[in-house]
Amino acid sequence: MIKSTEPLLPDYFTLHAKWRGKKSALISATESLNWAEFNSRLNQIASGLHALGLKPQDRVVVFMTNGGAMAEVLFGLMVGGFVSAPLNLSVTDEAVGNMIRDCEAKAIIATADHVHRLNRILKAMGKTAPAIRILAEGMAENWIEFEPWRDGQCSGKADVKVRSGDLLNIIYSSGTTGQPKGIAHTHQGRRDWAYDLANALRYNSSARFMATIGLYSNITWVGMLCALLSGGTLIVSRKFDAHQLWQDIENHGVTHLAMVPVMYERMMEVEGHEKYDVSTMQGMMSAGSALRASIREKLFARFDCGITELYGLTEGVITTLDPEDSEGRMSSVGVPILGSDLIILDEEKQICGAGKSGEILMATRFVMPGYLNRDDATSDSLFIDENGQHWLRTGDIGYLDDEGYLYIVDRKKDMILSGGQNIYPQDIEAVMARHDDVIDVAVIGVKSNRWGETPLAIIAPRNGKADIQAIKKWTNERLGKQQRIIDVKIMDAIPRNPNGKILKRDLRQKFKDISYD
Repeated sequence: MIKSTEPLLPDYFTLHAKWRGKKSALISATESLNWAEFNSRLNQIASGLHALGLKPQDRVVVFMTNGGAMAEVLFGLMVGGFVSAPLNLSVTDEAVGNMIRDCEAKAIIATADHVHRLNRILKAMGKTAPAIRILAEGMAENWIEFEPWRDGQCSGKADVKVRSGDLLNIIYSSGTTGQPKGIAHTHQGRRDWAYDLANALRYNSSARFMATIGLYSNITWVGMLCALLSGGTLIVSRKFDAHQLWQDIENHGVTHLAMVPVMYERMMEVEGHEKYDVSTMQGMMSAGSALRASIREKLFARFDCGITELYGLTEGVITTLDPEDSEGRMSSVGVPILGSDLIILDEEKQICGAGKSGEILMATRFVMPGYLNRDDATSDSLFIDENGQHWLRTGDIGYLDDEGYLYIVDRKKDMILSGGQNIYPQDIEAVMARHDDVIDVAVIGVKSNRWGETPLAIIAPRNGKADIQAIKKWTNERLGKQQRIIDVKIMDAIPRNPNGKILKRDLRQKFKDISYD
């Protein structure tokens, strides 16, 4: 019997360098690399970290601003068998420290624009802080300068065997307070995730994906892995700029985008966008929240490829509504991607028929093995049916129509998506609850013309009155930049059900007409 091979992502990169070496792999503001050059960089980073004493499966925190260096680091860690933990730059110092501790990071790689903040965080961590610290795009005391360090390493393939069940990365979903919640992914899971997504989102070796959201975001990982798995090109934008994006699509021949609805809205607001050539576009994906029908229609009119609506969880859930299936289903999020399955379960754990709402559960080959150090949360996310099939519980409420298309009724754990950032209300609520004048608090997302959504706090004040501006200022001083509340509203009592759960849907209905600039 002839034994087949089963390449993982690092193997794909090696093969791309061998067979597609002169093709463009990475484009950033500072340089462009073909596949042979890019793969050599990945090997250098892997070899350099091994030389510093790191071992396969050691965790490395990545705290970097978008750029070519960040892309090299994330995939160099992958090639070396290390586990990357890319952190959201907008969370508080306390949250950053908690996540570094939680993943037991042995090293941290950062860009120089964050070094002063990190020095403060690492000093507060004391002996639990990572000993190995590497800094890109600048120099600082007690940090290894990334560029000369990288260039001094061997560019040959690192002598390490990456196995399918090894962890590849950890994506944190937690915010400022409490125990961090790291979503762990294996090499096999990420490969299969990328393969299935590339098929669903129409990536091939000609793909030129532009990353406009931070490379720590799972939305960006969609496009990054799909493009690089396919032997295409990753184009890294320093930050999202709606005007510049139109120019970049034309200048770089961009074929694919993966963004949140507010970004597409900003794109379509740019005056004179009609003058740009966007004929290279082959696939656009919107995720994170519902794309308004009016914007979707504008995008279909402007781009021949239309747009794909994606519903997903970092834990391993994906449905897509293909452009061809959009007519008459503008509010649907489609059907499971090929190879995945979905059921709707009611409170009695019975499968719901068409039109009946219940919790969305999915079964996929790329589901996470679990939450890092959180057996309790992992157990809560699992449902095993009578046939022994494992299903991932999403916590989202939805229903299927007569043709099997999924519609979302309520948001997962009331998460707020603001400018591409996941904001968890419970983290803000935990901070506000510490204020002396707040007896009870709930945070919901409300409309924002600038960010799509923004956090609004509703409080029950002690003694029936409070200084709203003072509470807002006090709270925002203790939150990450993206988490800051836009306003505070007062109610005599926060509505709760008999079990004490806040009735967020009631609050969203009450404040549904509020909108902020």
